[in-house]
Amino acid sequence: MSDTIFDKILRKEIPARVVYEDADVFAFHDISPQAPVHVLVIPKHKLVKFADIAQAPDHVVAGLFKGAAKVAELLGLSEHGYRVVSNCGKDGGQTVDYLHLHILGKRRLSWPPG
Repeated sequence: MSDTIFDKILRKEIPARVVYEDADVFAFHDISPQAPVHVLVIPKHKLVKFADIAQAPDHVVAGLFKGAAKVAELLGLSEHGYRVVSNCGKDGGQTVDYLHLHILGKRRLSWPPG
């Protein structure tokens, strides 16, 4: 697997506005937000894309989703709602080859998303 910007952010070689970190995940504000709140959550155990979850250890998958839920709670998004998105592959809009979840909130989000 090649190094990505997220690998460098995780190693703290590139600064990020950190929201949350634990043993399983690292969460930080997106540099190009698509909503008033737009945070990325990455697993510390690197996976390239969402489809890789099928072969990932259960604790990695659980840690990612529990971490995302914790981040949404910390950001105060639970009362009014939010969206969790993972883009998978080129046609799905994935631009960084590192699995990540987008947490978007603090405005009404339209459907379908695009």
